Amino acid sequence: MTSPGRAAARAPEGWLRFAAPQQFYPLAGRLAPWFAALAALLTIVGLYIGFFLAPTDFQQGEVYRVIFIHVPAAWMSMLIYLVMAFWSAVGLVMNTRLSFIMSQALAPTGAMFCFVALWTGALWGKPTWGAYWVWDARLTSQLLLLFLYFGFIALTRAIEDPRRADRAGAVLALVGAVNVPIIYFSVQWWNTLHQGASVSLTKAPSMASIMLAGMLVMALAAWMYSIAVALWRVRALILERERHTEWVGEVLEAEARTAGGVR
Repeated sequence: MTSPGRAAARAPEGWLRFAAPQQFYPLAGRLAPWFAALAALLTIVGLYIGFFLAPTDFQQGEVYRVIFIHVPAAWMSMLIYLVMAFWSAVGLVMNTRLSFIMSQALAPTGAMFCFVALWTGALWGKPTWGAYWVWDARLTSQLLLLFLYFGFIALTRAIEDPRRADRAGAVLALVGAVNVPIIYFSVQWWNTLHQGASVSLTKAPSMASIMLAGMLVMALAAWMYSIAVALWRVRALILERERHTEWVGEVLEAEARTAGGVR
């Protein structure tokens, strides 16, 4: 009969075993290329639909095509922050190192999408509103989201103790998540220049089906890209965090031998 002490020392079984960085590291390496390939394929399809198949808008002309980049980027900037907050909450409650690493791996990609959303929105706003920037409720709250991303990245990098950095970043991610619904509902709560949502769960989309298809494909491409990049970044963070462990030394030796064999 197995003693209680030995039973407690057993490694988790099933999917729970991937909560350990040592187990998740090879899985992330296997999955990342597949998500990257899907991202590339979907991007090609989405851009082809948006720039070649979708008709010209009768009001805005050709300039509206920026939505095939702007809208998916804006969606992803909000969604990634919510996922960061989720992993931060899991890390605080379950005290799992990998959860904090996942949150930190997502932050640079979320910041990139937030910047792209603001930049493409400015390009769209000039011919539409006559100005690159206005202190509109949605634009201002979106800019605040970018600062939250920068603040999260800076905070987790500035604190030398990884445990303290993890918890400080997690608290900031959870507090900053309040800004996401403000961004989404700002056009309903306040009188803003920004147009309302073109896609809603409660009513039919206010655009042609081919336009909607292109935008959704591009959104899916952005999601696949985010997963691929996050998985690669997680691997790098795991190696950095676990660099003093025996298993990381074995991984680096194996990779060095593989690289030497390829040469």
